[in-house]
Amino acid sequence: MAALGSLATIASTGVSLYAQNAQAQQQAKAQRAQVAISNEQEEVRQEQLALQRQAESRARSEQVQRTVASARARMGASGAAADDGSAAAVTSGLRADAAAGEADSDSVFNARISSGRSSLLNSDGSLTNVLRAVPSFGNALRNLLE
Repeated sequence: MAALGSLATIASTGVSLYAQNAQAQQQAKAQRAQVAISNEQEEVRQEQLALQRQAESRARSEQVQRTVASARARMGASGAAADDGSAAAVTSGLRADAAAGEADSDSVFNARISSGRSSLLNSDGSLTNVLRAVPSFGNALRNLLE
C-alpha cells in the first residue's frame, strides 16, 4: 500500500511538472509576443523622433538663411559691404548660434532615443520553470524515502 502512495505521489508530481512546463511555455510565448510588440512600438517611436528632428533642423536652417539674408540686405542698403566688417560678424554669429542650437537638438534627440532602449539584463524566464519544479520534485523524493 505504501508503494501505491509513493507511485501516486510520483504521478502527481509528473503531472504537476507537465502542467507547470505547459504554463511556462504559454507565458514564454506571450512574453515573446509582447517583446515583439514593444520592439515595433520602439521602432515607430524612433522613426517619429527622427522625422521630428529632420523637420526641426530644416525649419532652423530656413530661419537662419532668412535671418542672414535679411541682415545682409540691411547692411547692403546702408552702404556697408555685406560680406565685410560688422555684417560678416553678424552673419557668422547667426550661423554659430544656429550650429549651437543644432548641437543641442542632437544631444536631446540622442537622449530621447537612448531612453527608450530596453535593458539587456531583462530575464527571459527560461530558468523559472526549473526553479518552480524543484520543490515539487523534492517533495516527491522525500515521500519515496519515507
